[in-house]
Amino acid sequence: MQPTTHHLPPRIKQIWGYSALGSFLALLVISGLLWLTYRYWDWAAWIPIASLILTIVEPLVEIAFIPYRYQFTRYQISDLAVEMQSGFIFQKRVAIPIARVQNVTLNAGPLLQWQKLTKVTVATAATSHSIEGLELPEAEQFREQIMRLAREARHDNA
Repeated sequence: MQPTTHHLPPRIKQIWGYSALGSFLALLVISGLLWLTYRYWDWAAWIPIASLILTIVEPLVEIAFIPYRYQFTRYQISDLAVEMQSGFIFQKRVAIPIARVQNVTLNAGPLLQWQKLTKVTVATAATSHSIEGLELPEAEQFREQIMRLAREARHDNA
């Protein structure tokens, strides 16, 4: 089988944008609580100021890196391994040997379900790795292909 490199669907960028919005809202609540501690318990003024700066900067950085994250996230399946790659400056490449795969799980939170996407988790005895944002039919095919190859690999080793 000739391995083909796959990219995530473009709709995942929208999910990542909503995730950044969620981060902003959570940090805004924390900043508000820290401001209340400063106001009523006489904490140092730099604590809520630093929190507010983080509240503004972190989601902006997260949004700025969405195109970068999308461009350099890919995966492929060969007869020997499931390979995942992300990042350019801070590259991460993972190769999971097919013979070591124990389970492939599909799950989706509300945002992924809304966009008809799912997260695929490939688990071995030692660890698990995920690919977030696959189309549901593609994810089911991906799962079936990996499990079929894993059964064949275990059968060949027996």
